[in-house]
Parts: sequence; structure tokens; C-alpha cells
Amino acid sequence: MRLPLRSFSIFRSLFSHRKQTSHPQRRGLSGVGMRLVQFHRHGEEGSIRVGVEQGDGGLGVVDLKAFDPSMPSTMRELLGLGDEGLQCAQRALSSGQCVLQRSDIRLLSPVLAPEKEPIIFSKFPSAITGPYDDIILPPESQEVDWEVELAFVIGRRGKHIKEEDALSYVAGFTVANDVSARDWQMKRNGKQWLLGKTFDSFCPLGPALVTTDAVKDPHSLGVRCLVNGDTVQSSNTDQMIFRTEALVAWVSKFVTLTPGDVFLTGTPPGVGVFRKPPIFLKKGDVVECQIDQLGSVINKVV
Repeated sequence: MRLPLRSFSIFRSLFSHRKQTSHPQRRGLSGVGMRLVQFHRHGEEGSIRVGVEQGDGGLGVVDLKAFDPSMPSTMRELLGLGDEGLQCAQRALSSGQCVLQRSDIRLLSPVLAPEKEPIIFSKFPSAITGPYDDIILPPESQEVDWEVELAFVIGRRGKHIKEEDALSYVAGFTVANDVSARDWQMKRNGKQWLLGKTFDSFCPLGPALVTTDAVKDPHSLGVRCLVNGDTVQSSNTDQMIFRTEALVAWVSKFVTLTPGDVFLTGTPPGVGVFRKPPIFLKKGDVVECQIDQLGSVINKVV
């Protein structure tokens, strides 16, 4: 299968980050009482951080990202880590480190409104590879990560497509692994995502293009990623915030869509970069991305 034209990838916040707990008797996720806040420092209004208030709110605020740089910067992302994120918050609070004075920060709403627009970036055609081909570790990156994603392929040309008409422009669905070099995505190249997303072989696709008529409901499919047989991501496309129709309508405002264009629709929680400690792919690893009704892509890391 060749999908040689372009790919549009949408990464962050396309899945709501609900994580089920096996402890229904607990009142909270972590089992520990905390006062979590969002804030920014004075003079850094564009930089949102997550913190934990000391005491009953009248003391300082522990900056989670200063305590552990692998922690996310927003409440939604922190909650998406489930118990793991809240346990880190508890460790930060207990440490007494990285405390900011209330006079140095401005508190924001604990949870900001959901993103109203998807975040769009591109992967070059050279990133596309087969469902059983190797993922090539580039020597330029030490932080290559996995992302199982539902992908769909455009079947006919269109611009300014209405949401109610969008599915008629979709030829079908397939499985993708949006392989990502986190160091280049998050730390280098001015933190623009392009280079970190588009190394050669960073977009395994397949195993088939399943036409829309053959997929009962693309927004009710189990999604999983396994690394060396261990499940690292498990969710469902019913958790997507931006559905296929919304993505087609949004992108077509800016770009004329043509047959063969590929959209990657976002990944659920469980990527390596936000694990404690972070885990990245190494030579010899085998990554399997599965989506119900669509199949699996299985790629060895070399």
C-alpha cells in the first residue's frame, strides 16, 4: 500500500485522558489529599505550570515541572497520567523543594477550557513506511517514542469542506504509529514539532486501507500499543475530542485536500516520554500498534 502524498498529524489533546482505576472504593485517584493548581509566574504570562499548594492554600506552591522536568505543564496532561502523575505531585509536595512564593505567581483556573482547535503539524512523505518494515533509530536522537493512532486517508479533492459532508471525502481508515523524537519535538528546533516527527521511517502505516463502509463506527474502536509484548497504551477512539469530520473540516479551511492525503488523529496516554522514569525505544525493540477492525502494524526498531 502506498500513501505517497502528504500526511497531516494532530497530536495533543485529541483523546480525553480518562484512566480507569481498579480501586473503586477509593475516593480519589491517588488516595492522598492535595490542592493542585495551575499558575504562571509574573512576567511569564504565556507559560502555564502545574503546582501543589502547601498547607491549606496560604503558603507557597510547589512547581511540579521544576521538581521533575518530565512532568507535563497543564492540569489536563497531569491528570492524563493517572495515579503516576498524582504520585509524583505527592512526592514533590513531601520534598519541600521547588517552592514558589504566592507573591511571585498568579493562580489560573485549575482546569482551562478544552482546546477549541486541533494542533496541526506535518510529516514528510519519506516518513511513511510499511506495516512490517523497520523503524530506523536516527543517530541525531536519543529519545524516540511510540504513539498508536487512528489514521484516515482522503479519497477525493476538496476545500472548505462542511463537517456534515466530511466523511464523504474519506476513503478509509488504517493504523499508524506516529513515531516521535521527543528531544527534537520538545527541546530543539525552537520546540517546533516538525523535525521530531518526520525522520525517515517515523510513520508506519497499514496493514490495509479499510474503506469507510467496512468500519461500523470509527469512533468506537479499541486502540492499543505494545512494546516487546507489554501493553503501553490502551484506549478507545470514543475518547477523541476532535472527530474525523471535525478534522477534515478544519484542515480544509487552509489546505486543499487531495486523494491520498493521510491524517493521524492523536494518541492516548501511555507514551514513553511521560513515564516515570521516561522510556524510549532502543535497537531490538518490537512495537505493535493495534486498532480493532483495522489490524496491526508491527515494526522492529533497528
